[in-house]
Amino acid sequence: MCFYSVKELIEEAEKRAVAISTVAKEMEAENQEVSLAEIEQRMLKQWLVMKEAAKAGLKEPKKSMGGLIGGEGKLLEEYRLKNRTLAGHMINKAVSRALAVAEVNASMGKIVAAPTAGSCGILPGVLLTVQEELCLSDEKIADGLFTASAFGIIIAQKASISGAEGGCQAECGAAGAMAGAALVELAGGTPSQAGEACAFVLKNILGLVCDPVAGLVEVPCAKRNAMGAALALVAADMALAGIKSVIPVDEVIEAMGEVGCALPESLRETAKGGLAATATGRMLAKRFLFQGETS
Repeated sequence: MCFYSVKELIEEAEKRAVAISTVAKEMEAENQEVSLAEIEQRMLKQWLVMKEAAKAGLKEPKKSMGGLIGGEGKLLEEYRLKNRTLAGHMINKAVSRALAVAEVNASMGKIVAAPTAGSCGILPGVLLTVQEELCLSDEKIADGLFTASAFGIIIAQKASISGAEGGCQAECGAAGAMAGAALVELAGGTPSQAGEACAFVLKNILGLVCDPVAGLVEVPCAKRNAMGAALALVAADMALAGIKSVIPVDEVIEAMGEVGCALPESLRETAKGGLAATATGRMLAKRFLFQGETS
C-alpha cells in the first residue's frame, strides 16, 4: 500500500471515515510485513525518545559541540513561566521545547531525526506541548506521529527532505508541515484540514535556504526549529478554523521541490552563502578551522 499524493491519502481516510493515522499505520504494517501492534510499539518507542530529549534539554542544557548554542530553550522556558510573553503560553512552550531538542542534537545527545536531525526539535516541541495541554496519552501522540510520517513520506517523494538538495524548506519546512498536520488530527480536525495545515506551513517557509554557519547544525538551525514549531501551531489553528489554501497541498509540495532545485548550490547546506557567508559567519568558520588544526 502506497500513497503518492496527499489527495489520495485524504480520500482514503475520508472514504473509510477514519483518521489519517489509521491509514498510515496500516500502510506501514503492510509494507514492513509486521503486525499493527508491532508498528504501534515502534512508533511509541520513537515518541518516548523525542519526549526525553525535550525534557533533558530543558533540565540540563549543554553547550553544543561548536559552542554556538546551548541553554536557549531553558532561558525561554524561564521567561515563559514569568507570564510576560507576547506570543502566548502555548507557542512559547512549544518553542522552548523545540530549542531544547535542537540543543540536545548539537551536543551529540540522543534524538529522533524527524524528518532530519537538523529539524529534530519541531515535532517533539509541538507534540509534547499539545500532550500536556490536552492531557493526551503517549499512545495518542504516537498516532499523531503516524499522521506526520504519512505527510513526510509524500513530501519526500514529491519534493525533498534534504537541506543539501532543497534548502532548509525541505528540513524545517517539511517538519513544520508534518507537525501541523499531526496537530490538526490530535485536536479533532478532519483529514482535509490536516492537508490544509501542511499547505499553510510550506507556503510560508517556501524558499528558505540552508546556510549553516561553519557547516555546523547549530546556527541558524536551532532558531529555525523554534520558528517551525510556532508556524505549525498557527497553521493548525488556521486549518481548524476552516481556512483553506487556495493552492492545493500537493501543488504546494511540488512547488517546494521546484524552488529547492532552483536554489543555487551556495544556499543548499554548503556553508558558502546566506548567514554562513556574513562577516561573523566567516570569522566563526575560521575559528573552528584553526581549533581543528591545533587540537
